[in-house]
Amino acid sequence: MCDMGRRVVVIGGGVAGMEAAGQLARRGCNVTVFEKETETGGHVKNWFHLFPDRKDSRDVLRYLGNKINHNNITLFTGIAVEGIRPSNGSFSVFTGDGNEITADAVVVATGFDLFRSEKKEEYGYGIYENVITSADLERMFRKDQIRMHDGSIPGKIGLVHCVGSRDEKAGNLYCSKLCCVTAVKQAMEIAEHMEDAKVFCFYMDMRMGGAMYEELYREAQENYGIGFIRGKVSEVAQNIDNKLIVKVEDTLTGRPLKMEIDLLVLMAGMEMSEGGKKIAQSAGLDTGENRFFKPADLHFASNESNIKGVFYAGTCTMPMNITEAISHARAAAADVMDYLDKQKN
Repeated sequence: MCDMGRRVVVIGGGVAGMEAAGQLARRGCNVTVFEKETETGGHVKNWFHLFPDRKDSRDVLRYLGNKINHNNITLFTGIAVEGIRPSNGSFSVFTGDGNEITADAVVVATGFDLFRSEKKEEYGYGIYENVITSADLERMFRKDQIRMHDGSIPGKIGLVHCVGSRDEKAGNLYCSKLCCVTAVKQAMEIAEHMEDAKVFCFYMDMRMGGAMYEELYREAQENYGIGFIRGKVSEVAQNIDNKLIVKVEDTLTGRPLKMEIDLLVLMAGMEMSEGGKKIAQSAGLDTGENRFFKPADLHFASNESNIKGVFYAGTCTMPMNITEAISHARAAAADVMDYLDKQKN
């Protein structure tokens, strides 16, 4: 148990931050959570159903909300943390509203930002009205209304994997890990909402490394009739009928392919959050080649930073799914407790 009076600051009120805060509060720590948005939940609050079991995202939010509904937790929303500075065995945490708070340990759970798809001009996001992102589509699912910009119903829909991931031009050589399974899940949901729609996934190669992910992929093909085209999209244009023309090299046949699409959905990859970048720079926290926070050791110290007393939780270190982020947050809380016990002795 944490000695009463031990203060821990958690930076970020998404999945990992909420889980870590709840775990620490239950162990007796006084926890202060800072979330830069006006409400907690991170990206999950913008999603509809979660892979692979199609759980309603609101169920996860309720679980996490119960975690931080604790007397030992003080939550501030709409306030970003601008910096961390070690100070005589503790830490000074500086917030965007000009305040300073002292902590005995800090958990960084700044999460991720989605890749800004407009950077990939060849895909037409921000240029053509019927090119959207996976996040845009999730909002449509929530409204139970998949529509083109003019309000009409799309008959042919394409989903492009790996937008901003595994891309040297975008500066992101790593795999975002969740684009493939997100595309498969969304393709199935489109087919459920619109039985007459033709749905295609454009992929470089399928990376379905997770519990029940491969089964989801097989179900999409066998039961939903989703078309999977292996190849990298080279260009998206729009014809005079406002149809999108997708050019792709089919790497299985070795032939170029041109397809007319009504609605194109880009699977935006994951990047280090802007808030995380600021904290890394101000505190001197190490980042890796993927520009996420670099753990002290990937094998046995994945929650520890290069500064004693500062810990990481969740996707601020690398792309993770929700299950992994929650597990990582629990491990971070355990490491914090171990650190505080050693400081006490």
